[in-house]
Amino acid sequence: MAYVHEFGIIDCIEEYRENEHKPEKYNCIFIDEDLIDEIYHKGFGDKMKKLETFAHNLNRPYKDLAYYGITLIPPTSLKQFLNIINEENIKCKSEEFDKLISIIVKAIKEEKYIIHYGV
Repeated sequence: MAYVHEFGIIDCIEEYRENEHKPEKYNCIFIDEDLIDEIYHKGFGDKMKKLETFAHNLNRPYKDLAYYGITLIPPTSLKQFLNIINEENIKCKSEEFDKLISIIVKAIKEEKYIIHYGV
């Protein structure tokens, strides 16, 4: 069974509920687990581990993606996240990363949070 990570934009962070798993609510796209793993194995793992995020809710500051849980990526971290994904996409050129880049760029413009559902 192939595992995926899901990424979407939260339109209103105040309406986010930690205990709901609704990727359709956030128009999530799916990224194959192998592509996410490549980020960590090709030298970007250190950069990801410095990415300021939240695990599950805004009361749990975190760094990195919550690989097996929910990550909230704040607007203040999106440019750093975009740089990591762009660098990886240059190496492996993936339509999935192209879609993720589009989501990140949109979230930056709209100053929105990105939600990540881990595997």
